[in-house]
Order: sequence, then C-alpha cells, then structure tokens
Amino acid sequence: MNAKEILNSLKEDIVFYNKYIKEVASEILDGNFSDFPVFIAHQHEVNLGECILDKDDFNRQWSIHATTLEELIENGIIEDDKAPAFKDVYKDPRKNICIFLITESGGNFVFMPYKEK
Repeated sequence: MNAKEILNSLKEDIVFYNKYIKEVASEILDGNFSDFPVFIAHQHEVNLGECILDKDDFNRQWSIHATTLEELIENGIIEDDKAPAFKDVYKDPRKNICIFLITESGGNFVFMPYKEK
C-alpha cells in the first residue's frame, strides 16, 4: 500500500471505530490518567498501550491500542525533551483523535477530527 492508500484505509476504520475511540479518550481525560490520549493504529503485533479494538474482531484493516503521551515518553517513543513540542501541536482531544500510525516503514502521528453525529 502506498501512503495515500494507507491513510484512506485508516480513515475508513477510524470512522467505523469513532464512537469507541471517543469513549476511551473521555475515560482517559475524565479519569485524570492523562491530558494527552494517543491511539496506536497498526496491522501487526504491537506491545505498547492497551488493545481496545482488534481488527480481526471487526473485520477491519487496523487494530487500535490506547496509550498516553506519558507512556510514549516512558517507552522512548517520544524523547522527554521533545514532549513540549508534541504538546504544542497536540489538538483538542475532545474534538480530535491523536493517532500514532505504525506501518512497516515507521511511525507517524496523525490527527483526525471525530466524526459529527
């Protein structure tokens, strides 16, 4: 898959999972676990965060794990001194999903708005 195909398939799955992801983000925020929920989208085995949506259970292309900025720092995904820059670009978590997209070619952060009802 090329980058455009990857993003299109991810967008399809995020729209499908929207309600579930928003609920988990609210639990992370309202439970004071973090002000920075992050959702990991992947197609292979990932040992980071907690699996909340398995692609095989929903016949989708992407599985989703929930994590936080703090866990990403703790695991060396984001360097501690880069956290302020990450926070500066982080969008409102009640309106946008922060996705850490992991593919065979590496990882990138993507922000997508929650779909409107």
